[in-house]
Amino acid sequence: MERKARAAAESGVLLLVIAGILVALNALSALGVYKRFDTTKSERFKLSKGSGTMVREMKQSMQVDAYVTKGLPKLDAFVRDLRDLLQEYKDASGGKFNYNIIEAKDEETKKTAKDAGLVEQPFGEASATESEKAAVTMGFMGLVLKYGSEKDSIRSLDPGNTSGLEFWLTNKIREIRDKADDVKRKIGVLTGHDEMKLSEANLVPAQLGKATMQDIITKNFPFYTFQDVDLKNGDSAIDEALEGLIITQPGKDISEKELRRIDEFVMKGKSLAVFASAVNVKASDASMNATLNAHGLDKLLAGYGIELKKEAVLDFGRSFGVQMLTQGGIARPRFPAFLSVQDDSRFSGEEQLLDSSFPAFFRMNDLVFPFSSPLLLHTDIQPEATVKSVARSTPNSTAVGGETVDLKPFQNWSTLRKKSAPAQYVIAATVDGTLKTAFPSGDKQGIDTPEKSKSAARVFVLSASQFLANPFARAGNAPDMGQMGMMMPQMGGDEQLQQLAQPYAQQALTNTILSFKNTLDWLGGDSDLLAVSAKILNEAPLAYGEVSKPNIDFENETDEQLKKREDEMKASRKSTQNKVQWLLILGLPLLFSLYGVLRWRSRIASRENVSLA
Repeated sequence: MERKARAAAESGVLLLVIAGILVALNALSALGVYKRFDTTKSERFKLSKGSGTMVREMKQSMQVDAYVTKGLPKLDAFVRDLRDLLQEYKDASGGKFNYNIIEAKDEETKKTAKDAGLVEQPFGEASATESEKAAVTMGFMGLVLKYGSEKDSIRSLDPGNTSGLEFWLTNKIREIRDKADDVKRKIGVLTGHDEMKLSEANLVPAQLGKATMQDIITKNFPFYTFQDVDLKNGDSAIDEALEGLIITQPGKDISEKELRRIDEFVMKGKSLAVFASAVNVKASDASMNATLNAHGLDKLLAGYGIELKKEAVLDFGRSFGVQMLTQGGIARPRFPAFLSVQDDSRFSGEEQLLDSSFPAFFRMNDLVFPFSSPLLLHTDIQPEATVKSVARSTPNSTAVGGETVDLKPFQNWSTLRKKSAPAQYVIAATVDGTLKTAFPSGDKQGIDTPEKSKSAARVFVLSASQFLANPFARAGNAPDMGQMGMMMPQMGGDEQLQQLAQPYAQQALTNTILSFKNTLDWLGGDSDLLAVSAKILNEAPLAYGEVSKPNIDFENETDEQLKKREDEMKASRKSTQNKVQWLLILGLPLLFSLYGVLRWRSRIASRENVSLA
């Protein structure tokens, strides 16, 4: 009895100690003394190293005033997360970043917020217990940033979304810093060959506006500016002050002298990004009848160890698709000319589909590559550099050659599918290191290019001619009428393609824009901030390791059999989900119960063996 009393007293003291520790920890947390641990792949809940490095290396100090509104649970939670994020900037800055949280209640504070450019807006929240009740309040949720002589603001923040908060704040800090410190980041864009321009309104159907890739980048990331590069048939050299050069899909041949000018630029230790393939589809051509022509780019890229084939890749293993309502019900057409390339853990090594460690695709789950051509890599041509693939099609792809190829969206693809045996094709590649000139022999045409680059140089080839566009909008929109078109509503074009352009914009363009922005960072040498861009992406979907890779028999399987195979894969995933669900519901409790029974039996056995001698 005495032993039992002593054990009970010890247990009571232990419980009191544990309760005291928990109360103390909660008290410290309420005072703001706590530590968060982030185990997510994208480091979603802690400051990226790039953001910390940026504020720590600022030449001057930055002050951020956060005007906030409290009083609703959602707002209070958002303000807490905002405060935590700002504190992480401060901790990482070495004293160069400071902030204030200001609750705009009185008229004087509200006026100060408005004068700084912030927007007073309504915030509402439904009652969690009474469905017919809701609370609404007016207030501010924005940031005012001051750095040196520069001052700017983020006019409003969405309390319902914190996933991209660091992304927008870091880019705003970067914008203000570059203005105050007079930092110029100019990217050259090749012109003069009927290229698909960044300023072309090809991202959405014409009736929804004239969105362009250039406008989106310069508006949201104004620290980058684009400069047209006209080589004037090779008589003009490329400005050395440019961070890098971009080549988009050309519409006519690039002369050898111009190619030598591009090579001359790369040999100075510069970076080159090529968004082009041999698949040419004209704007406002609803037939999508493609001509196959590399327009001279194949000569340049071959010199760097990347052979651009005069073919079009069609991927029947994984391609972009939409859900459509038809007279016969819901249809899910797929478009094999638009390759949906995903970061799939089931494909590794020489089969890896998307290299999400490469800067342009950093931590991305999927991207759409419209109108791609195969790339063959020849590592022996650049022995002092690394030549590698960063994106591939699935093994269930075919390559179609010839002078032209019909890529209209709705057709029977069986004939094209059997043009070649199924294979996997490289569709994006990089060369990085000390590069040999792409033109070691022949007539130099007055351009004195060294045999090797004077420092490490880089070439990135993304072989998809309309990667930086919405191919449905570009083909489906009517021709641009210029000034006359501004005086009348948009008319003409292909209605079906314009309808397809909307889901394409919703599903594909966010990742496309972020990938292009990452490429600009890569060109400018700002790769440290890539992890910040990844914060705006959705979390990666679950990977089902037990679900086997797709293995399709091109020659013998019909469309109905392919549909059945896809349904079987979905059923396999569902089965895996059910196993995990029941393991969590029943398995873990049973495991703990079994552990408790074993401990109980162990104690009884120990008491029976106690000797009183």
